[in-house]
Amino acid sequence: MLQVRAQISCIAFLLASGAVLVGCQSSGLDSLAAYGDSAKTIEDDSAVAFYKNDELITTGKLQFQEKNYGKSYAIYKRAVNVFPEDPAAWLGFAASADMVGRFDTSDRAYRELARMIGKTPVYYNNIGYSHLLRGDLPNARRYFLKAYELDPANEVTARNLELLKNSTKFAQR
Repeated sequence: MLQVRAQISCIAFLLASGAVLVGCQSSGLDSLAAYGDSAKTIEDDSAVAFYKNDELITTGKLQFQEKNYGKSYAIYKRAVNVFPEDPAAWLGFAASADMVGRFDTSDRAYRELARMIGKTPVYYNNIGYSHLLRGDLPNARRYFLKAYELDPANEVTARNLELLKNSTKFAQR
């Protein structure tokens, strides 16, 4: 009986300690969230079935900019299902798939994009960057040069060509 009382006392103490810890949240940390996400990226919209505007694409962009590529991948995947003819949804989906190493999925997205916005600098820069991430430098160069031919003043193309140049200078590890 004494042993049972000691266990009950111990459990009560732990519960009381937990209640105290839960109540000790500082309002100065409201802009931070778990795992380094900013507070604006943790809103759960997984149960939403109707999207009256581009909120999925906006949320996907935010997650991508915050380097939450898995989250942006999931959001853009939903966006291409909801808006199958929106190039912005497919671009975000392809880029997110590239960043999480799902090149099979990004290839499918680039096939869709070729139909929608093929032969544009945006398309060539994105597919070139995909090949750069894969280590396929000859194809990356080919796509970046196509983007350069279409728009020689494009800053993204210039940065991508510089990235490519720097990639060839260092041995892969």
